[in-house]
Amino acid sequence: MQLTRKIMIGLAPLLLGSSLAVAQDIKIAHVYDKTGVLEAYAKQTQVGLLMGLEYATGGTMMVNGHKLVVIEKDTQGKPDIAKSQLASAYADDKAALAVGPTSSGAALAMLPVAEEYKKILLVEPAVADSITGDKWNRFIFRTGRNSSQDAISNAVALDKAGVSIATLAQDYAFGKDFVKAFRGALKQAKLVHEEYLPATTTDFTAGAQRLFDKLKNLPGRKIIFINWAGGGNPFKIADLDPKRYGIEIATGGNILPALAAYKAFPGLEGSAYYYYEIPKNKINDWLVKEHLKRFNAPPDFFTAGGMSAGLAVVEALKKTKGDASTEKLIATMEGMSFDTPKGKMTFRKEDHQAMQTMYHFKIKVDPKVAWAVPELVREIKAEDMNIPITNKR
Repeated sequence: MQLTRKIMIGLAPLLLGSSLAVAQDIKIAHVYDKTGVLEAYAKQTQVGLLMGLEYATGGTMMVNGHKLVVIEKDTQGKPDIAKSQLASAYADDKAALAVGPTSSGAALAMLPVAEEYKKILLVEPAVADSITGDKWNRFIFRTGRNSSQDAISNAVALDKAGVSIATLAQDYAFGKDFVKAFRGALKQAKLVHEEYLPATTTDFTAGAQRLFDKLKNLPGRKIIFINWAGGGNPFKIADLDPKRYGIEIATGGNILPALAAYKAFPGLEGSAYYYYEIPKNKINDWLVKEHLKRFNAPPDFFTAGGMSAGLAVVEALKKTKGDASTEKLIATMEGMSFDTPKGKMTFRKEDHQAMQTMYHFKIKVDPKVAWAVPELVREIKAEDMNIPITNKR
């Protein structure tokens, strides 16, 4: 009896310590292109991510007693730096999971690092199909749309009989994966030429001439579809007067500063990932209101994406009751639906790609607005797009 009492007294401090133990912080690494050619996009993602975490936690930055701590790492848009920064986040900073990056090239370099450390990488906003395709591994999830979602939704507006299309895209994963998916999505229109230029291109004259030469003598509707991100302004090809050959310009949605160039193309049609006036739901209402209040500007393309990533992270952690272990998160996130500024998204079980709505738009020019306005033609629901599964699972 005396021995039992002594054991209980000895255990008392341990039991007391256990009851008062503070839940461990959950570290989330944002490994993104903080500097470099895609800096403008990356900044939006960073703002959106923090706003998503804030909204989903009611401003507490806590989930089930665990504090969420965001660690920032700069990839500079360079694949080798992206790899080392992600490895550092997992190994040195003990991040439970990571979000990012902006560049598809950087993202592809990061995928094997997530697999090596057996930690989740939630890709936002890099879009190359191969990220959730042949380069994918089970530790990769993506809230950002992929090239197939961009391509197939744009085909809704352009894929008609008698239409000839030539593409202008960047000569790396972002451009090539888009065109590959775009080509596969066209069922009636004909893709007659693919023009790839370096991402650093500023003079588009030679590329434009090759595009004109391929299209100018063809019958029917003729379109140059531009898929571009970052520096340079490929829309300058309009200065070379493609209209003299009956050639139109088409493209997908973009960030607000880039939409200023669309003012030269009233009536232009395409498909967008996001425009702040289009989605009608309480999360987007909050995002627009708060962003206007804090930054005196509406949220942009990648702000909504960053917020979606933050919302997905918190939704998963709420479902696991704060358990940030990788296998628990994977089991929870596969097939998980979550609300975003765009409405509901769902991580497809087969490749962890978020299935989501896209928006068929037509450009309206309003002299009171600094950019061209993508007016909604119709929502293209996830179930309306046959997004291929191309991984090796």
